[in-house]
Amino acid sequence: MRSVLTLIPKTRNCSYKTCTSRLSSSLTRPGALILDRFSRLGLTTQRHMSKTQTTRSASGQLAPSFSVSPTPRNPLGEGNYIRTAAALIIGDEILNGKTHDMNSNYFAKYCFEHGIELKRIEVIADDEAQIIEASRRMVKNYDFVITSGGIGPTHGTFDDITYASLAKAFSQSLVHHTETLTRMTEMIKHRAWMSVQTPQQRAATERMALFPDGAEVLFVAKDIWVPVVRLEGKLCIFPGIPSLFQKMLTALTPLLPLPPQTERSLRIQVFTERPESMIAPYLTKLQTHLRPHGIQVGSYPVLGQGVFVSLIGRDRLLTTASMASTQVQPDSDGHHGSEDTKDPPRIVLADIAREVELEIDGQIVSEEEVAKRKGQCKQLTTPVTVAASMGVKAKF
Repeated sequence: MRSVLTLIPKTRNCSYKTCTSRLSSSLTRPGALILDRFSRLGLTTQRHMSKTQTTRSASGQLAPSFSVSPTPRNPLGEGNYIRTAAALIIGDEILNGKTHDMNSNYFAKYCFEHGIELKRIEVIADDEAQIIEASRRMVKNYDFVITSGGIGPTHGTFDDITYASLAKAFSQSLVHHTETLTRMTEMIKHRAWMSVQTPQQRAATERMALFPDGAEVLFVAKDIWVPVVRLEGKLCIFPGIPSLFQKMLTALTPLLPLPPQTERSLRIQVFTERPESMIAPYLTKLQTHLRPHGIQVGSYPVLGQGVFVSLIGRDRLLTTASMASTQVQPDSDGHHGSEDTKDPPRIVLADIAREVELEIDGQIVSEEEVAKRKGQCKQLTTPVTVAASMGVKAKF
């Protein structure tokens, strides 16, 4: 096999299924107390409702089923699609360690699965000035921006700070959204606490339907009355509760101008037990030669296990510019393709991965195997076990 460092391409058709598996989109659900809080607010129907069933409220009424918004016009222009993304995670509770942020990780996986390049994740406080500055900057620089957190019924500058700050960021006023109020009322009208609400409590509940007046309001699921509010065609506002965030983001998918399958990258990982220092020179050369072709090379040591080498990219034809940048030489007959065909030259990620296997004495592994080995690493919790795993005698 010719070295990939010479970048003489191959034209074989390879099945990715034998090399890797796609990322899992599932995450641990939050605790029952959090879900119960939002169920009582009417944000979602009961926890265990299946896709093909409806549940009944305490009064025996069927839970409502709402219509979903039609696909809106493409805010990026006809024929264009989302290429870059950013996430703005809002909440003092994230910054002070009270709450573990699961949403940015889920969003990162979502972006990778759909061929979007996630360029930035920021966590900021419940602070109007910070929200205004960050949201304006992100909308200017990226195609798809999400916010998580800072929406809710609390009065003043607490849970409802996101809508108010974003309205100010884009010179809009806050108004009650009639359809959202209707859906909210339909969802919660049979709740016992509705009949004893004070005017002040009712007003607090209705603040969850107080949106910037120039926003798009997208209803994404039949069993959720809370919409995804979109500003400037780019910035989508989500709640912070992980279960609701995940469900609403997933449900939003059909309404987004996502990249076509041909533009989505694949990740192949190769595991080796060799130390990272032993394979670093080879990987440095590999990255230098593959970067012009849009392929990323990364190495990730796992304590006591070895190193994962990650290849991220997609199959593509070699261009004249990329061949020149890596000094690919034509064959003796002046052809840049394989020895036995006149097909256009290609970079094939699976071919590169197999060569990396040989060069670092490694093995292509699935995402499940990656998770398993990382889990084994977490078991090395004491200095003695860590030292032992590295073949070092601990001195204390």
